[in-house]
Amino acid sequence: MTWLSIAADSPFPLENLPYGIFTTPDRAEPRVGVAIGEYVLAAGALATDQGLRYARTLDASTLNPFMAAGPPVWHDFRQQLRRWLTDDVHRAVVEPHLLPLANALLLMPFEVADYVDFYSCEHHAARLGQLLRPGQEPLTPNWKHLPIGYHGRAGTVRVSDTPVVRPSGQSRPSAAEAPVFGPSGKLDFEAEVGFVVGVPSPLGKPVALEDFADHVFGVCLVNDWSARDLQAWEYAPLGPFLGKSFLTSVSPWVVPLAALEGARTPPPTRDVAPLPYLDDSSCPWGLDLTLEVRLNGQLVSRPPFRQMYWTAAQQLAHLTVNGAALRTGDLFASGTVSGPADDERGSLIELSWNGERPLALPDGSTRTFLQDGDTVTVTATAPGPGGVTLGLGEVIGTVHPPATQ
Repeated sequence: MTWLSIAADSPFPLENLPYGIFTTPDRAEPRVGVAIGEYVLAAGALATDQGLRYARTLDASTLNPFMAAGPPVWHDFRQQLRRWLTDDVHRAVVEPHLLPLANALLLMPFEVADYVDFYSCEHHAARLGQLLRPGQEPLTPNWKHLPIGYHGRAGTVRVSDTPVVRPSGQSRPSAAEAPVFGPSGKLDFEAEVGFVVGVPSPLGKPVALEDFADHVFGVCLVNDWSARDLQAWEYAPLGPFLGKSFLTSVSPWVVPLAALEGARTPPPTRDVAPLPYLDDSSCPWGLDLTLEVRLNGQLVSRPPFRQMYWTAAQQLAHLTVNGAALRTGDLFASGTVSGPADDERGSLIELSWNGERPLALPDGSTRTFLQDGDTVTVTATAPGPGGVTLGLGEVIGTVHPPATQ
């Protein structure tokens, strides 16, 4: 229980306490905040007032210093927050640092070091295999042996509500025609979950599955916008490039791993035994998250994250098994989250079957791919202790016309 009045359906109960960066009309300097109910707690100012030894890591314009401080500091501050917000004796000290969330401008929560995107949902990968390689096996021979991924562009990872400017590039209308240049006609969303690295690792030392929580600070939502026509022409033989690199949107709140302990779940049964460094039978890191995707406010999909074939711990183990170093602020995303049902598909290329079967929206309109002016909103929830529901915030993007050449 907390002395603070929090609505029963708030996505930010005491059991959540996600971190972000915010400004207010009376203070333009970005600062670290913690969401609690309808408020944002100015974490750095309170930590400084209370003389916490690591207060300077919270007195910053990004989460990077605090994330780099490591699990003992993360745990201690979470315990401090819960103590301050539950024991009425602290109320007079805490209340001056609570600000209305409605008045806060939420900014990019961390400085991105590197960005990697994976392709770890079997339902999504199999559907795309049917679409892109008809008549062949839907999954490539390596898919069930390792988490497939690619390095994205860290410089275009931006916070929710950043305009989605329709990208231009090369595409080929058909196999019989020459490539053309112009705005993408197949702009798509991809509902994903992102994992943010706090503690770096040295070059040459892999991060084992069981060390996942020693490095990963928390979880955010990701929309990996995709230009499917650009992607289809360019992806062979090296994979995604301009079709993905124009923008990747992330939610403004990072939910700490500690808040999601009650959402941990075994991954789906695998029909191919993983190699030892990916064998997570003793430390599974599946998460029971339910995503929701809305197009112009209309619900179009509810992808279940618990059905992801490869977990975030396996992704991190594979990402570093060759000795690649982690840095504070590294972001790796799950890949599109989709389920087996028609209303669980996490992208329009699946929902409209690459444009062959237009998606009917509740308002009577249809979509094959995104139109200028469309707004996509991705949200997610997770089960918390005592039956509460935790929210991961939202990641929003509105499509704008292409930039003039």
